[in-house]
Amino acid sequence: MNEELQKIQDQIVVMLRTVYDPEIPVNIFDLGMIYDVDIDDEFNVNIEMTFTSPNCPAADFILMDVQMKLESISEIKSVNINLTFEPPWDKSMMSEEALLELGMM
Repeated sequence: MNEELQKIQDQIVVMLRTVYDPEIPVNIFDLGMIYDVDIDDEFNVNIEMTFTSPNCPAADFILMDVQMKLESISEIKSVNINLTFEPPWDKSMMSEEALLELGMM
């Protein structure tokens, strides 16, 4: 990955760490809800993500928050979010920080 793409990747991670499920006091990145971030050479971003539950009541809020925050990065041309439930989310996808925050470690 070239330096400019790495810079944008880092900015995306920073932004994703500001998105929270209102019911869980941990950001979606550390919860392991982001499966993949792909940036093409024209700075179009494709995000593959999931929710902790297919019936997440905050789904629309979270998706809108991800979209708005990533679109606020000036270099990004477009953001496409692909919602998937394969593989299903489970707590093994959480970072150590998230596990500690939720008292699961």
